[in-house]
Amino acid sequence: MNKTTYTNMAKVWEFTEEHALGLENDVLRKARADAEAAGLPQGSAAQANLLRFITRTLNATSIISVGTGSIVEALQLVEGLGGAGQLTAVDSSARGITIIRSLFADFSDSVDNRTTLRAVNTSPTVFLPRLNAGTYDLIVVSGVASNYAPSFEQAANLLKAGGRIIFTDMSGSAFPDDDKPNAMRTLLTQVEDDERFEEALTPTGTGMLIAVKR
Repeated sequence: MNKTTYTNMAKVWEFTEEHALGLENDVLRKARADAEAAGLPQGSAAQANLLRFITRTLNATSIISVGTGSIVEALQLVEGLGGAGQLTAVDSSARGITIIRSLFADFSDSVDNRTTLRAVNTSPTVFLPRLNAGTYDLIVVSGVASNYAPSFEQAANLLKAGGRIIFTDMSGSAFPDDDKPNAMRTLLTQVEDDERFEEALTPTGTGMLIAVKR
């Protein structure tokens, strides 16, 4: 591709992102503002909106969100659950978990929301091995580099057949973590080499790797 093509692609990304930001409701706008005010940078709006769409079209009822202050993504997953099911939020940031709990309560007060939230402030290495096998439709992983490999290590055990694990920020650019770009390249190779999964890499947001359990 030449320079003009890359410039046009950047314009498409910018339009998509601005459009997704415009679609965010008041709860999501407040979540984004509160999280960023607390020093927790939020990811791409288009990426979070795609996660909501995937959740809805999967008819998912049980999701694990592994992140570091990924507030907007967690709430979009709740939106995708359609007011039912369960979201398990695993966050290595205590501030992130506090904000998720607070905004989830606000969201539940404003709509008919019967979604169950289980929010824990710990690392995926500690928590994920404790969960029941074969009971989850979707796992979404974001945040610091150390969240990714442990989550994939547990994915085949935790997911139902046909379940998905989605890794965000595959470009390694959205979170200030010097180890992330190398970790993302290693992860991509690991997922592609794993015969238990079928995968696709997409440039949506800051890059998403979607893998389906066979």
